[in-house]
Amino acid sequence: MLVLGIETSCDETSVAIYESEEDGQGVLAHEIYSQQAVHAPYGGVVPELASRDHIRKLTPMIRTVLQQVDRARCDAVAYTAGPGLVGALLVGAAVGRSLAWAWQVPAVAVHHLEGHLLAPLLESPAPAYPFLALLVSGGHTLLVRVGGFGDYHILGQSLDDAAGEAFDKTAKLLGLSYPGGPALEALARRGDARRFDFPRPMTDRPGLDFSFSGLKTHVLHTLQRSAGDDRDRADIAAGFQQAVVDTLCIKCRRALRQTGLRRLVVAGGVGANRALRTALQRLAAAEGAELFFPRPEYCTDNAAMIAHAGALRLARGETEPPAFGVRARWPLEAISAR
Repeated sequence: MLVLGIETSCDETSVAIYESEEDGQGVLAHEIYSQQAVHAPYGGVVPELASRDHIRKLTPMIRTVLQQVDRARCDAVAYTAGPGLVGALLVGAAVGRSLAWAWQVPAVAVHHLEGHLLAPLLESPAPAYPFLALLVSGGHTLLVRVGGFGDYHILGQSLDDAAGEAFDKTAKLLGLSYPGGPALEALARRGDARRFDFPRPMTDRPGLDFSFSGLKTHVLHTLQRSAGDDRDRADIAAGFQQAVVDTLCIKCRRALRQTGLRRLVVAGGVGANRALRTALQRLAAAEGAELFFPRPEYCTDNAAMIAHAGALRLARGETEPPAFGVRARWPLEAISAR
């Protein structure tokens, strides 16, 4: 079965075709278009512009992936239904549900975070269940026990800013261009992470929750006390990044020990950060755990993960009625009982 996946939850338009597991082919075609140039003048995502750009790009991208597999249609359609920006989600949902109706094939609404959690299963070797997942992106920071497909238990989450959000806001304080995360990572490579003292928030108390808003405020105060020259900015960027990486690693170590799990999966856009990957590799080796990363193109918002998660939902007989809807907020726990 070939599943067409559509992802339009925020500022990436993505389309993919996935061949279900029993056929053994995996991702057959995959396209991602980033709206970075659209939002860069504003220093962040403008929801109305995001929606309009999805409208412009989505249909031509669907034609492109269908041509890559020499097909006029697919056997099913999976689309992101939430969480995300409502206008952006509606573009993908409307197009996906309309295609399924026109082709007279089933459609399935996919939870964006479930797509991220299962993205490492697209790689070889894939992690076996159960595993611990660190989902770290611009909108979410979660530690999740994944007992199996559809069996998700949140162990800890950010109480305020997500890690990726903190990266973007800190980058803005440092005068870096949008998108801030990659720009801050590049600047941090030139800095001394030990020069300025940054806290590791919520690591001095029990629990697995995160908080990064105070760390961002600490950056602001440090920047105000410094000369603000290139060296200072690079050292602040390095110190901030190391504080985030250390915090994530401390909580991952704590979660591995508390759960007894020996497989750690990392997903989400911040999972592409090199400093984080290196630190987690050292952590996994020290804890005797296996570590799994999706490739960088599967870390960001992408349709391959949506098509894959959709195929798994379809295999369980789940489909959508002709009417469709999207959810700006959609708790991950809600789909565990689905």
